[in-house]
Amino acid sequence: MEQFESAINKIVSGVVSLSETVVVSLWDSLGRVLAIDIKSDMDMPPFNKSSVDGYACRKNDIRSSLKVLEVIAAGQFPTKRIEPNTCSKIMTGAPVPEGADCILMVEDIVENTDGTVRFTGNDSKSNISKKGEDIRNGDLALAKGTNINPSHVAILAAVGVTKVTVARKPVVSILITGNELVEAENTPTGSQIRNSNGHQLVAQVLKCGATPNYVGIVIDTKEATQSAIENALAKSDVVVLTGGVSMGDFDYVPEVLKTIGVNIIFRSVAVQPGKPTLFGMLGKKVVFGLPGNPISSLFQFELMAKPAILKLMGAANPTDTSITAIIANDYSRKRAERFGLIPAFINSNGEVEPVNYHGSAHIFALSKVNAVIFAPIGVLGFKKGELVDVRQL
Repeated sequence: MEQFESAINKIVSGVVSLSETVVVSLWDSLGRVLAIDIKSDMDMPPFNKSSVDGYACRKNDIRSSLKVLEVIAAGQFPTKRIEPNTCSKIMTGAPVPEGADCILMVEDIVENTDGTVRFTGNDSKSNISKKGEDIRNGDLALAKGTNINPSHVAILAAVGVTKVTVARKPVVSILITGNELVEAENTPTGSQIRNSNGHQLVAQVLKCGATPNYVGIVIDTKEATQSAIENALAKSDVVVLTGGVSMGDFDYVPEVLKTIGVNIIFRSVAVQPGKPTLFGMLGKKVVFGLPGNPISSLFQFELMAKPAILKLMGAANPTDTSITAIIANDYSRKRAERFGLIPAFINSNGEVEPVNYHGSAHIFALSKVNAVIFAPIGVLGFKKGELVDVRQL
């Protein structure tokens, strides 16, 4: 049985990034992984600019009455040089006139009856943003492997990149095994239940920035399982299955994968919930067998399959880092020989609250879940107010 951290390390080290890239529009780059370094095409700021609304002057003159030479709006260059005992009214973002080394904030200025202005503050910072202090022409703006978020879109726009070279989206095929399952539009009868995992996984794949290929429900026979997996491998970069990976009489997935030639790196992980989690590879193609219970499936995709997908896209940091948070109430578990994954949500106070759930099949416990608390092996619980390791979902 693989330990939790070791399993993640084997996944990230084993997956090979895709070499294909595509060029997309700036807006379509959100959620994609940058495939090349982006360098600035100019100094920013491109000139010394005022960081406040105020009056540009010489610092040595701030105790004198200052003659106003002109008004400089944002987007307008100064026409007057600042000489002794003079100033120019200036707006935030406007270029600083020559001769000025200080911007007096408008809140600290009073107008004299003779048309001059006077500084009433005790002292003043320069309030000048220097040319190139944010970034220089040719400096690295965004590194290859950046998973593009809205702030990165702003940076791309600021350096004039409107066509963005990103990694190709991996295709992730999703297969759900189980004779007891029917699709969501059908009403279950007898011992049937609706398939929720498939749709959950499609949503998770989309959120990763990959392309889902929903194969659907596969009946529990060796022949059907093998045919479905072979077809999925031919069409995709990643195959994710749920169910069929444990030790039951109808759990054919590991046997079928070996028949196909998949190298199974591990087939169980010392976590609770989610022990029957399988990871394998066929060449550069990736296979995950996830538990059939919905909470286990949700967690194991987020913690193990997601890093593999991000690594395929060339993400520099494919694994999310955990944070520490205060636990809002006491929590205990009966056994601690496996690494614990505790469904939880971060409340309005920034504390993390374990969710009351009846086991990994309790899908309706997921309605509040936005985080998972990590409970190390040997730890049977936490006391209210303790700091715990948390992964946001």
